[in-house]
Order: sequence, then C-alpha cells, then structure tokens
Amino acid sequence: MWTLAGQGWWRGRALAAWVTEAARKGLLWPHLAPARGTAAESRAPDRCYRSADRKEKIDMSCFPVENTRNFSIIAHVDHGKSTLADRLLELTGAIDKTKNNKQVLDKLQVERERGITVKAQTASLFYNYEGKQYLLNLIDTPGHVDFSYEVSRSLSACQGVLLVVDANEGIQAQTVANFFLAFEAQLSIIPVINKIDLKNADPERVEKQIEKVFDIPGDECIKISAKLGTNVESVLDAVIKRIPFPKAHCRNPLRALVFDSTFDQYRGVIANVALFDGVVSKGDKIVSAHTQKTYEVNEVGVLNPNEQPTHKLYAGQVGYLIAGMKDVTEAQIGDTLYLHKQPVEPLPGFKSAKPMVFAGMYPVDQSEYNNLKSAIEKLTLNDSSVVVHRDSSLALGAGWRLGFLGLLHMEVFNQRLEQEYNASVILTTPTVPYKAVLSSAKLIKEYREKEITIINPAQFPDKSKVTEYLEPVVLGTIITPDEYTGKIMMLCQARRAVQKNMMYIDQNRVMLKYLFPLNEIVVDFYDSLKSLSSGYASFDYEDAGYQTAELVKMDILLNGSIVEELVTVVHNVKAYRKNVLAKCYGGDITRKMKLLKRQAEGKKKLRKVGNVEVPKDAFIKVLKTQSDK
Repeated sequence: MWTLAGQGWWRGRALAAWVTEAARKGLLWPHLAPARGTAAESRAPDRCYRSADRKEKIDMSCFPVENTRNFSIIAHVDHGKSTLADRLLELTGAIDKTKNNKQVLDKLQVERERGITVKAQTASLFYNYEGKQYLLNLIDTPGHVDFSYEVSRSLSACQGVLLVVDANEGIQAQTVANFFLAFEAQLSIIPVINKIDLKNADPERVEKQIEKVFDIPGDECIKISAKLGTNVESVLDAVIKRIPFPKAHCRNPLRALVFDSTFDQYRGVIANVALFDGVVSKGDKIVSAHTQKTYEVNEVGVLNPNEQPTHKLYAGQVGYLIAGMKDVTEAQIGDTLYLHKQPVEPLPGFKSAKPMVFAGMYPVDQSEYNNLKSAIEKLTLNDSSVVVHRDSSLALGAGWRLGFLGLLHMEVFNQRLEQEYNASVILTTPTVPYKAVLSSAKLIKEYREKEITIINPAQFPDKSKVTEYLEPVVLGTIITPDEYTGKIMMLCQARRAVQKNMMYIDQNRVMLKYLFPLNEIVVDFYDSLKSLSSGYASFDYEDAGYQTAELVKMDILLNGSIVEELVTVVHNVKAYRKNVLAKCYGGDITRKMKLLKRQAEGKKKLRKVGNVEVPKDAFIKVLKTQSDK
C-alpha cells in the first residue's frame, strides 16, 4: 500500500502538520477523526507513537516549544487542587473517567490517609485546541505552609499558575503566600474559583476579594466545580491562551534543571528535569554542574501520570531522567545538567530550604541504627528540605538531629519512615534554631565564628560567654471572620507577637499581620487559633530573620544531674519551687519559718539518700507524650 512514510516524507515537519490537520478533519481517514472535546482527540496524535497500542515510546518532537505550556496548581489546603488535577487528567485522556479517580497524583500513603498533598507531582497532558496538539505539563503542589519549599521549586519549571480559591471559604492565608511566590517569580496567574456547586458558595464575593487583595480583574476569574467537572475545559483553554510558552531553544547546548527527584532501589535516582535549552536522549553523556561527575543517560521520558519512556526530551519540556546515579548525594535539587564536553552557565537553582524546627531522632533499639540510617538517607533524597546532623545521647544512644520546615513536616517524615521503611523511632521535643553572639576573642577562635547557631538546647551557651542571644522570628498572616478578631489579638499578644498590619478583605473577613517569635507558634499556636475561631481562621508564616531576646536554658535535673533529652530553651522564665506557705493567711511568723525549715530539711535528705535509676522505656514514654501533644 502506498504511504507517505514509504516515500520518506514522514519526517518533514510541515507535511506532518498538514497530515495531522487533515486527519483531524476526516479528509484522509474519516472513520478515525475524533469528536471535539473527547478524550481520543485530547491524546497525542497517532504519529507520535511507534505502534497503535500506545505502549511504545512517544515522539516528543511532535510538540514544538510554541505548543508547550508548563504550569502549576497552587492553593490553600483543601481548596481542591488535587480534584482539579484529576479532572484535567480525565479531560485530556491521561486517565479513564471513573468514580475512583481521587487524588490520582497523590501517590504516597500518608497523602491519601491525611487527604493532603505533601510532594509535588508532575503530569504531561496532550490536548487538542483549535486543531493543534499541545503539550501541557502540569505540576500539582502542596497547600500547607510547611511544604512551601515544594511549591517554590515547582514554580521554577513553570511559566504560569492556576491560583485555586474555594468559593465558600474565599482567600486564605496560604492563598496569599502562594500568590506572592508566583508574583515574585513573574509568572502568569490565572485565578480559578472552585466549588461553585456548594450550597453556601459565593463566587461573586470571592471574585471581589481577588480583585482587592491581588489586583486581578474579576472578569479574569474562571468559575468551576472540579468535583462535578463544571466548566473545567475552560481552564485548559485559558492555560493555552494566557500562559506563555517557554523561552527555550533546541539548537542551544543542553541545560536541564533538576527540580525534584525520587529514589528507586533498582534504578537509582529518578531526576525530574525541566529543559531550558537543548535535547537529551538515551545514551547521551551528561555532567552535573554541582559535582562535575559524568553519567550516561539510561532512560528519558514523561509522566502521563505514570512513567512513559520517550526517545528524547526537547527544550521547553518537563520530564524525568535516569542516569545511573546510585548515591543519594549525587542528585542535588537545583543542579544543572549539561552534555559532556559542552559546558554551559549553570541555572540559578534554588535557595536552600531553611529548617524552622529541629528534633532528635533515635532508633528504639540501637541494633536498628544502620537500617534507620539507610532509610533516612533514602527518604532525604525524596525530601531534600530535611537537614541531617549526627547526634548521640547517654540515655538513647546514637542518633541524629534533624531539621524540618515545620511540625507537620516532621510528623509526615516520621510517618513515611514507619510506612515505607518499617522503622520505629523516638523523636525528642522539637525546638527552633537560636543564635548567640560570643563575647571574647578566645571563644570566637574556639568556635571559628563570632555568631553561632544552636540547634540542640543541651549545647546552649551560658550567659557569661555571650553578649546577646538571638531568636528566629516570622511574619505571620492570619485571615479570620471579624467576630473573632479580639480573641485572636489577645492570643497573639500572649505569644509576644507585634502587630504589623490589619486589613479588611471584605465586609466580614480580616487579614492580620504579626511578627512572631518562632518558638511561640511552633508547637500549639495553630491548634489554639483554630479553637478560638471555631476552625474558621487560617494561618501562614514566612521567615523574617532574627531578633534580640532574653533567653535561658531550662535544665531538668534527676539526682542532681541534667537530663539532656529534656533540656529546652525558654524566654526569661523564673525558677519555680513548691510554695509551702500557700495556706498561711496571716498568723505567727514562727509557723511560716517552721514550714520553710521542714522543706529545707526534706531537700537535704533527698540529696543524701536519693538514688533513682530511670529505665530507657521511661524516657521513651515521656518523649512520646510530649510529641503527641
């Protein structure tokens, strides 16, 4: 049979484009022409595959840069990001349309159990718009403040975002934070008002909030119901119309940004890459700008949403790359990959994740130390924002001091260790990183710096060695119904916060900005806020540096010896003792002196005969009780 491919013309891009358009209109194969809006039309055209069963590799040259869009979905927690992602996957034919499609991109067990997104996930979608096939690279991001580092990394691979806002709850604290992340990255922002099907939905009110807070015209908002699929197709159309294509060139030398990575015990490191320039294919030799090590590419592909190998990846596209990286330290987030003997200027990369909370982690049984060490190394590759320092304890043995982005981040990390690696661990009381300015040249020479950072309270220096202590502070944003404003202000004042701003975002909702000492909010502030506001207030914070503070190390002594595992740093607390005079209301002074003398004799006797041995199990129970709170 005579075919265009048989004449050797199939590789011509202009002719191939004509064939695609003719086939769509039914001029060549009328029985194969899909209907507008069907999943069959949205998939990549047949010529992009080597066989009709669609299990072979996709030819990514079918999607030039001008037909590529890279975008993220950002929102506050539970505003419908993952549900919208599910509908987009269905609409483009990436997954079949079934009732079981819930959180398709949330692949971790902890994500499905908690109903939150913890790790950003990528999916390449193929969509037909006005007769042209487009490649839409979607990145679904977390919504909780603890995982804002995942959001900032994802935005580096994008040219635009969908800012999703709940039609019932309106703008929340993380909505504001995510907007400014996208705004500072100079990305195109498409506001999407979701959940318009809810009984109490008020999309017009939310539209006015968006206009007032973000200065985005109300007529640019797209009103949808991701749950029901209402008007979701207009979101895809807006992505194509309003988000620019990447500024990338295939003819330039390869420059690929590693913006995420996962670890597979059989294949090693799987790096998620965004190609800013050039082409990469299996067999290429690539170099890491960070380590200067050379690797041979074993596989490239896209996520659709599962791994789909391809022949090549081209400039402007987002996909994955496997290159035999076996050591967990080799895949650096923010690294630039380039072809061997074709060096390029490295891409800017990312700011390092800044830990906000530190906690000690120890194996329940020291015989499990090596297994836990391996598990932590593998998990930190998948979560590069965790900072790890070796540590040891007289009571708990060898372990680590880990830095996390927040308490939820710490809980999720611990849960993943248990679920994915069957590891059982002990976590000590969380603390924040303090700083101390040393007072003498001798101490500065000893520590090799004038200003030291303390991540373990047991190592907190005495006041005689420092000129001042510094504590971390954050700029917090609270959005609440105005009826709770008074209670929330009192809560903030009790936590040593300083008010910076107050603004009504509509007739009933207030946005408050406070400067908080980090240690005042890190444990139970969020729970207290939710309790005071009946669950309606939302909270987000960002790093605001350090400020001078009156700090003191609070030791807990047993048999006169300090128990390092229970040491903590507090703000100017006074010493406490039992008040044996509490029941004395007036009367003879001799009775009071008698009670005080008896108390002193009791303490003397305790020092003389007291000898208590605390088993390891007791420490574990105390530490677990504190972490449960």
